[in-house]
Amino acid sequence: MKDFHQYLKKIRKQTRVLLYIFLFFSLLVLVTASIFDIFLRQYIFEEKLNEFPINISSDLYPVLASKINYPITAKAAVIMDSDSKVVLFSKNPNLLFSMASTTKIMTALIALDYYKMGDVLTIRTDNVEGVSVGFQKEQKFFFKDILYAMLLPSGNDAALALAQNYPNGEYAFVEKMNEKARKLHLDNTNFADTAGLKDREDYTTVLDLAKLASYAIQNKTFAEIVATKEVSFSDITGENNYRVYNLNKLLGVYGVNGIKTGYTDEAGQVLVTSKMEGDNTIIVVVMGSEDRFSDTEKLLNLISDNINYLSIHP
Repeated sequence: MKDFHQYLKKIRKQTRVLLYIFLFFSLLVLVTASIFDIFLRQYIFEEKLNEFPINISSDLYPVLASKINYPITAKAAVIMDSDSKVVLFSKNPNLLFSMASTTKIMTALIALDYYKMGDVLTIRTDNVEGVSVGFQKEQKFFFKDILYAMLLPSGNDAALALAQNYPNGEYAFVEKMNEKARKLHLDNTNFADTAGLKDREDYTTVLDLAKLASYAIQNKTFAEIVATKEVSFSDITGENNYRVYNLNKLLGVYGVNGIKTGYTDEAGQVLVTSKMEGDNTIIVVVMGSEDRFSDTEKLLNLISDNINYLSIHP
């Protein structure tokens, strides 16, 4: 009996030791998880996001209140909070796709870096492939009007004019587009022309395109133009008048205030959208879609009142 009691005592002692060990490791896991969470958030906001040269204007971390699980026809899609650059939803975010006329987002940015709004540009080529505003060779227009002609009806002749009036022409302009892409850390993006007609050479991902859009809308002139539904202008003689319309059917609905449509047979339907959700801007991108407006509308409905913003500072 004495041996039995000693055995039980030994078992109890071993059990206590095991319990202490278990509690110690449980506490260690909790502390490690907390530290990891702190460093993860610091990494997101100080390292990854600082690779992308945008002023982070929010100290709030957005999360979806309920997950998005809804079928869309787009082969790739992303929803990103513009201020924090946090991705709220993605489908094939890193697959490469032809970007079609969403190329013109970068075309506009390079042009805005170089030209002044009152600069006069000359049309050097007419009968341009694809969508055309109808400019004629040797016509002259103010830069701002060519921007509208490119971003609203997606005029390829307008995009080409911006490049052909640039120092050293189209080749130098496209080089500048790729240089800007590298500066913005759009590592999966390449530009081959200003209009997005070279499907196999103009490529990007939905994630890169969302980052580009987030950067672009910080330019007030760009943001104002892509939020415009229609506008009239003329060449500098005042004899030839044009009225152009924005191809974005969602503009002005669901808080949508931009940005750009795109389509070629190979790329399919592409749409880059910016939307105000309260005081925050949300970027939605769909690529390789069979119905870009329907897909985007579904995603916009699913994020409406479905985002909580958590403070990253305890």
